[in-house]
Amino acid sequence: MQIYLARNNQQAGPYTLEQVNQMLANQQVLLTDLVWHTGLNEWHPLGELTQGKLKYEPEGYTSPSSIPTQKPFQESKPSTTLASIQARALAKIIDLLLWFPAFMLPSFFLDKESASQLEKFQGSTFNPELQQQIFHIIPAQAWQAMMVYIVVMLVIQAILMNRKGQSIGKLLTKIKIVDLETEGRVNLTRIFLIRSIVFILLNMFAMPVITILDYALGFGRNRQTLHDRLAKTKVIKKS
Repeated sequence: MQIYLARNNQQAGPYTLEQVNQMLANQQVLLTDLVWHTGLNEWHPLGELTQGKLKYEPEGYTSPSSIPTQKPFQESKPSTTLASIQARALAKIIDLLLWFPAFMLPSFFLDKESASQLEKFQGSTFNPELQQQIFHIIPAQAWQAMMVYIVVMLVIQAILMNRKGQSIGKLLTKIKIVDLETEGRVNLTRIFLIRSIVFILLNMFAMPVITILDYALGFGRNRQTLHDRLAKTKVIKKS
């Protein structure tokens, strides 16, 4: 609403109703001042319209501040369900089984003589000297094939975890890794290097204590295992 005021043949405005009422309260506008706005046929003394009060309340007018504002649309966030320990354990078993072919590859490169030599070592106490003998018996091509397989598997797992938050095992069991707070995508450093590589190194030095502790912690409120806590992640069912 735009309101015009007049005093001594001098017109001023337009003002909002709130401004007019504020000037009335401060006595900057007098009840004898003339007023006009849309809806009035002619100029009227302000006091006539306010009935002597220091506040003008036109009939049918609603203050903008009293109009309820519509809340902005917010897409409802789908609820997530934490992955069960059983599903996580199954995913881990699948991922571990994928590494077995790397240790099977040398058998495809052994001739009968080399295979018989390795059979003689069965049941022997493992020591650096025995390790060196085995290393020389197995052909260089076998070690190269093992390394290629390991590198390819690491690359595949890293790509899947970076893009989908899933290893091959988690992809098959339909669970995924998300950020603990935002439930969003986790960067490669946290999801792969910390959760996988660092955790593997810890297991190498403290197996099976780390593994037992890892899954024991998984029964907590957010089902965070040790490597989840290190990376600040959690595992949920994929919707």
